Amino acid sequence: MKYKNRQVRARFGRETRFEIAPIPSAPFRGARESELDQLKERLLRQSLERLGDPDLDAPLRRAANEAASLAWLTPYPLLVFPVLLEEKVTAMQRQSALQRQIRQRSQGLLGAAAA
Repeated sequence: MKYKNRQVRARFGRETRFEIAPIPSAPFRGARESELDQLKERLLRQSLERLGDPDLDAPLRRAANEAASLAWLTPYPLLVFPVLLEEKVTAMQRQSALQRQIRQRSQGLLGAAAA
């Protein structure tokens, strides 16, 4: 099958112009950001002391960072952060307990299979 080259005439419509709206700038967060960091460190330290398990250090820090990120999405991050952190810590504790149970069951199964 042979293909023929043929010219296609291009037709252009009227030129379209768009108006670009000004991009709103984010408010300067400098002072509030450092206040949130201080609050995060203080509450994180309290949580670490209360739980007393050094293995939970990394998951707790992750939970605190997630809570701080979510708090910034709200108009009042300093007010919202403690509640978000508590929710994240509770979820982290549940996940940690579940992982511990799974690990114990797995070790039991491996021990029974080896015997």
